Amino acid sequence: MATVNIEASWREKLQQEFDKPYFENLIKFVKHEYATQTCYPPGSLIFNAFNLCPLSKVKVVLIGQDPYHEPNQAHGLCFSVNDGIPFPPSLRNIFTEIKSDIGTDIPVSGNLTRWAEQGVLLLNATLTVRAHAAGSHQKQGWEEFTDAVISTISKETENVVFILWGSYAQSKVKLIDASKHCILRSAHPSPLSAYRGFFGNHHFSLCNQYLEQKGKAKINW
Repeated sequence: MATVNIEASWREKLQQEFDKPYFENLIKFVKHEYATQTCYPPGSLIFNAFNLCPLSKVKVVLIGQDPYHEPNQAHGLCFSVNDGIPFPPSLRNIFTEIKSDIGTDIPVSGNLTRWAEQGVLLLNATLTVRAHAAGSHQKQGWEEFTDAVISTISKETENVVFILWGSYAQSKVKLIDASKHCILRSAHPSPLSAYRGFFGNHHFSLCNQYLEQKGKAKINW
């Protein structure tokens, strides 16, 4: 049985995943990569998104694909970077849309821990990566695990906002029960696609409107 440093409510709901052969193989792969290569995020932060946002607190799920793969950027939250690190292009575009949508000024730091602590699960589909090698830990088992996470949230909770930017995130829609959750979709905030439907999507105000309709506190974006 794999030992995983993850918050208790997630451990309880995901234990059956940890016990499956694919997860044992994934852990072996990840341990070997971290022992022989430079990998991100730091090992203690691989499950940071879960540890900051217990299952019972999840109000919003934001789905990314891969951790950042340059030094000091990734810390286990999709789109987020550590304090003092310049904003990657997608994150800058996210902040630009927030300012346009709800008027919040672009912050000094790109660290989104404050979102996670309010109930935003910042979930990458793949939770680790080798330095300077985008996608290097894909198709090793992480996607099966994070698909199970999305399915668990869909089944175990209600009135959660799932924010799906880009075709990859939107491929996860099949895991979500649209009859009891809100699904927001648009182009990805990457500079390659932001002007094709990300800018002007109003996802931050739409998310908060939905949460308030359901009697939940809105997110301070």
